[in-house]
Amino acid sequence: MRDYIATFHTHLSALLTAEALEERGVQARMMPVPRALSSSCGTCVRYTADSDCRECLDRNWEALYALQAGQYTCLLTAEDPA
Repeated sequence: MRDYIATFHTHLSALLTAEALEERGVQARMMPVPRALSSSCGTCVRYTADSDCRECLDRNWEALYALQAGQYTCLLTAEDPA
């Protein structure tokens, strides 16, 4: 299991992602974006899962980070090529 943080362009996208994760059985919670990160809307979703669950991200997501030992590692941004 690994901790992840996803950031979004809108609060609605964060809410829709949290709901999609919970429907999949992943515990997720919305929270303010940590100061070490940046986000358009200031809200992120933190969750713990076996995989990054990128398929659950709403279409207006911004970036996906892995969290380990208090360090954030950017795994993917919306601008990354597919």
